This record gives sequence, structure tokens and C-alpha cells, in this order.
Amino acid sequence: MEFFEKFLSHTENSRALEAALYTLRNAGKRIRPNLVFKTAALFDVYDENVERIACAVELIHNYSLIHDDLPCMDNDDLRRGKPSNHKVFGEDIALLAGDALLTLAFETLTNEKTVKICGTSACCRGVSVLSKYAGATGMIGGQVIDLMSENTNAPIEVLREMDYKKTACLIKAACELGCISAGANDKQIKAASEFGECIGIAFQIQDDILDVTSSDEELGKPVGSDAENSKSTYVSLLGIEKCRELVDELTEKAVNALHGFDGDTKELEEFAYKLAKRNK
Repeated sequence: MEFFEKFLSHTENSRALEAALYTLRNAGKRIRPNLVFKTAALFDVYDENVERIACAVELIHNYSLIHDDLPCMDNDDLRRGKPSNHKVFGEDIALLAGDALLTLAFETLTNEKTVKICGTSACCRGVSVLSKYAGATGMIGGQVIDLMSENTNAPIEVLREMDYKKTACLIKAACELGCISAGANDKQIKAASEFGECIGIAFQIQDDILDVTSSDEELGKPVGSDAENSKSTYVSLLGIEKCRELVDELTEKAVNALHGFDGDTKELEEFAYKLAKRNK
């Protein structure tokens, strides 16, 4: 958060940036930037290079949350225990705040200081990875499937594609970008990508479980909206017990993917197990 404050302090004040900071300051789990840091740490890299890439990923994630809550999308009034961005600033400013975070992410990756620290090759590859996983064939594509699946009781195949794109893709991106920032080779990036994909899908399945076992107060966001909109979830199609088994299987698969690294993977392993057992 300190980096966001410092970075945004050098930009022109505006209502859109005020709205953007409202969402950034209402911090969530910071899963994606943490994964950038933890994968880079496998190579003993801890520097401003990693920090800037981690911030870019978190900016993308927060833009997606603002847009996801809008009335034309999921129409949720609560996010992280506080009123959603559009409930505070209005739909028009919330939309622009999301746009501002999206563009700021790529400015963060490509501005002169970042290129000087990270190198042109790493910045270009970072932009390519983030664009792919956040774009029409990734996160945005997943949101489209989500919208089109309302009141359809979509089958498991559609659900898998949606959750891979909407949730797992950006988590994959975080893991790949951590490796890229540390100068990892293609084999190591692929292993990190598999780890990210597995914990990303496990994360979404656990989300579906919590949507029927928790309350608005516990999660800090509305629960039960999927059922209200007749949306398929892993729980509605497979049941809670089968879903819990899938979370465990995917977590073990993620941990096994880390065997491709020579560095100490204990922190990433613990992180994967913590996500699988979270209750909010």
C-alpha cells in the first residue's frame, strides 16, 4: 500500500483517483502481490523490481473488483466489509476509477524508472503475460461467461472454463511474473504457472463453498448471490464434500509442481495450504 500511496502522490488529483484509492486502501488478502514476492523469493530476489511488478498485478485485480460490483455486472453493494466503490462514488466515477487502475498497471510496468530497474526484456514480457491473462482470453473472458451463464444452470465444463479464466488466470500471471522478475528460465516459469493455476481453481472452489457456509459479515461481501441468479457453482453441481476433496487434490497438485525449483519452497507450500483452509 505504501508504494501505491507514493506512486499516486505524483499524479494529478482527481475524483477517479480518489475512488481508486478508496478500493486500494480497503485492502483484501493481497494474494496476487504476495505470490509475486514469494515466487521471486525462490531465487533470493527481493527488490524494487519485484515490488513494481507486484503492484501492477494488484492494480489489475482491484480494477476488476470495482467493475465486477457494478450494477451491470454482479450488482453487489458490499466489498471487503465496506460499501462497493459505485455505492460511494456513483457508477460513472467507479467505472472510470477501474479504468484508471487498469491503465496505471501498465504505466507502472513500462515507465522509465521501471524499465531502468527491470530491463526492457522483462518489462515487455511482463506486459505480454499480464495482458494475456487479464484480457479477453483470460479474466475478461471469464467475466463474459459468468454474465452469459445467469439463469442457465451451466454444466461443469462451462464452469471450469469460467473459473479458470476469471479467477485462476490472474493468479497464474502473478506466479509467472514473480519468476520473470527474478530472471527464471522457461521451465521454472512453467512450473510456477502450474502452481498458480491449481491454487487459483482451488481458491474459486473454496469461494463457492464459503458462499453457502458463511455469512455476509464473515466474508465481507454478499453471499448466496449465485443461487439467487441461478448460476452454477461447483457446490451446486458436485456438493460440498466433493468440492472439499477437489480443493485438497488441487492443492497437493500445486505443491507437487514446486518440485521443479531448487530454492526453498516452504513458504509457497504453506501459502497454498492456507488458501485451501481459509474461512473468509
